[in-house]
Amino acid sequence: MTGLKVGDRMPDFQGKDQNGKEISNRDFANKKLVIYFYPKDNTPACTNQACSLRDSYQALQQKGYAILGVSMDTEKMHTRFIEKFSLPFSLIADTERKMIDAFKVWGLKKFMGREYDGIHRTTFVINEKGIITHIIEKPKTKIHGEELLNLD
Repeated sequence: MTGLKVGDRMPDFQGKDQNGKEISNRDFANKKLVIYFYPKDNTPACTNQACSLRDSYQALQQKGYAILGVSMDTEKMHTRFIEKFSLPFSLIADTERKMIDAFKVWGLKKFMGREYDGIHRTTFVINEKGIITHIIEKPKTKIHGEELLNLD
C-alpha cells in the first residue's frame, strides 16, 4: 500500500525518538537501515513484531542493519513500550505523521467490516546508499526478524 518502490531513494526524514532525541536520515548515511511502520504500541500484533525484531536484533546488527520503528504514539508511550519489552532500538514518535506521509504508509484500512484511515504496517530495508532494497507490505509479525534475516 505504499507509493514507494524498490529502487527508490529513501525519503528525507527527521523525528524524535522515545528520549526526545532528533533522528534523521543523515544519521544513517553509509549504513544499512530497517525502518518499520506499525499502528500502535502495546497491541498484540505490534508487540509480536517488536519482540521478533528484538529477538533478531543481534543477528541483524551483525549484517550491518540499524532498526527504527515508527508510529504515531508519543515519546512517553514509546518509552514505556521499550521498557516493558526490553527493545534495543529506537522508536520514532511521528505524532504529526511527517515520516508516515513521506514513506506513504497512511491510507484506508478495513477491520471487522469497518473502514478507517491508519498506518499500513510496512517495513523498508535500505542499503548504505540510501536506496530501498526491499519493501515488506504485510510482515509476519511473529517472525518478522527472521523474515528480514532471510531476505538476502
